Amino acid sequence: MSPSLTESPAMLMQAAAEVARFAANVAMGWYHTNVSVETKGDGSPVTVADREAERQAREWLATRFPAYGLFGEEFDAVRPEAARRWILDPIDGTKAFVRGVPLWGTLVACCEGDTVLAGAACYPVVNELVVAAAGEGCWWNGTRAAVSTVATLGEATLLTTDDRFLERPHRRDPWQSLASEVAVCRTWGDCYGYLLVATGRAEIMVDDIVNPWDAAAMYPLITEAGGRFSDWKGRDTAFGGDIIATNSTLANATRRRLLESDVPSLDVSA
Repeated sequence: MSPSLTESPAMLMQAAAEVARFAANVAMGWYHTNVSVETKGDGSPVTVADREAERQAREWLATRFPAYGLFGEEFDAVRPEAARRWILDPIDGTKAFVRGVPLWGTLVACCEGDTVLAGAACYPVVNELVVAAAGEGCWWNGTRAAVSTVATLGEATLLTTDDRFLERPHRRDPWQSLASEVAVCRTWGDCYGYLLVATGRAEIMVDDIVNPWDAAAMYPLITEAGGRFSDWKGRDTAFGGDIIATNSTLANATRRRLLESDVPSLDVSA
């Protein structure tokens, strides 16, 4: 690849898909092996599988995109001043990974500033790969993906990674109100919940606290599939620190219920 930063979103989407699949296969070498788990300073778990998958993904990208920055969960940023950067999460759902639960994935995104140009998520245990790029659509195992057309909360499936944010009073009541309206409410989502929304198998995915490596790849997957991706202030961004991802028909209704506790006045018309 040229260091001129002229690669198109379509080219970046292909690269994201390749490196996500590559890194996921590296991580699979430790799946179901009773790998030892360490606890990082923020309380989250990490394993040799996380570190080795990210290390090899960084090498893969540095060879092909030498002028791009690299930013990941497990190692320091490289070329943070670069106009474009790759963002990596080698194992999103490490808690699932170490317990033998198959709903973990490898996430890769390419950004220019805070604009996500392309993203990919590979779920090797369940053999699912979803990729997207600005203006190129969202593709699930090679087939065009689309969010569902469910238009009432009473028919919707609502997901979150961990419902312990219900302990935060300003979000507890809106969440419980929304959960009481939907048909199905489930946890243990991590990156798999966003896949379900992007492919029309769920309607709403909510996370209370996320990092850029958790969110960046998911932004184009949801939006290019026809959905809405915002933070809890209603801003269409992958860098707000929290996420509400929905299909398009339930976007406004969902945000009206959840956002009113976070901001005094809302623009939910987008």
